[in-house]
Amino acid sequence: MLGTIVNTCAILAGSVAGSLVRRGLKEEYQSVLFTATGLAGTALDLNGRFQRLTQARAGQGSRLGEGLSTAVLLFCIGTLSILGPVNSALYGDNTYLFTNATLDLVTSMVLAFTYGIGIAIAAAVLFCWQGAIYLLATLAGLFLSDTLMCEVSIVGGFLIASSGIGILGLKDCKTLNLLPALAVPVLWCLAAGALGI
Repeated sequence: MLGTIVNTCAILAGSVAGSLVRRGLKEEYQSVLFTATGLAGTALDLNGRFQRLTQARAGQGSRLGEGLSTAVLLFCIGTLSILGPVNSALYGDNTYLFTNATLDLVTSMVLAFTYGIGIAIAAAVLFCWQGAIYLLATLAGLFLSDTLMCEVSIVGGFLIASSGIGILGLKDCKTLNLLPALAVPVLWCLAAGALGI
């Protein structure tokens, strides 16, 4: 869990630093930083629900929902954020999580430049996400296959790409609606194992 704690603290530190520096950074530079960061289940309407929840909390006209949905996707759905807790639980290796913490520190600063200190809420989501993966890996380590982890990472990569397209303003892919896709590799591997494929 050390790596997850470091990663959580990095997001908090980046969010605070980004929101403080935000006041002194020209809008054109904020746009450049945000674009650079962008390059790095519709029926459930997860995106719409999330936007309504954050607007109810932060007020109409707030872009916090957009920022938080982007932050959660960037922080939680990447390969390092998924494989990191597994490596930490199974092998005591926090390298992926420390690397992820460094990336998340910079990303949270950039997001806080644009959306403010509310981005720090994503740290709690990351802690719960990585903590759950860590606990599951500890309990079910024998059942986690390389194939499953590879497939989940591939889906996560597509979700990050979708989020990046939204950050760049090319198309709003409503990436939160795509989150249930993470369950597909798990169900596939369970079915394949049951059928002996």
